[in-house]
Amino acid sequence: MTHRLNYIKQSPELFKKLIEFSTLVDSGTIEQTTRDLVSIRASQINGCAFCLDMHIKEAKIHGERELRIHHLAAWRESTLFVPRERAALAWTEALTKLPELGVPDDIYERVRTQLSEKELSDLTFSVMAINAWNRVNVAFQTVPGSSDKAFGLDKANLS
Repeated sequence: MTHRLNYIKQSPELFKKLIEFSTLVDSGTIEQTTRDLVSIRASQINGCAFCLDMHIKEAKIHGERELRIHHLAAWRESTLFVPRERAALAWTEALTKLPELGVPDDIYERVRTQLSEKELSDLTFSVMAINAWNRVNVAFQTVPGSSDKAFGLDKANLS
């Protein structure tokens, strides 16, 4: 993989705003564990190697168990996720894939049994943020692990 261009250098103001947006999203009502799972799952769906690498390392630093990370691709069949996490993952998949007819009512109703309106709104913004990052990093083929030291991800001991 060859990095196509440095979007941070080319669009520093936009990059700064996306960082600010993501930082604000992280201060919302959705707990870190769920945000980590959401970021990893969306990155898997979007095929974003850079974000997948980054968020797996962050999850490990945050104390996530490796087996749960391995099970994320098959979360529906796994017994390792609680109902709230399952709802968040279903919502993440629906918003990331955006079905032609929109988000199905059954997914919305399932999520509403697990999250408050505020939490659902915050989760939606969290999914929006990771999808934005996935798109820019896929577009410009950002090399996985290339920012580990800058983001403190070398502490995950996964290199």
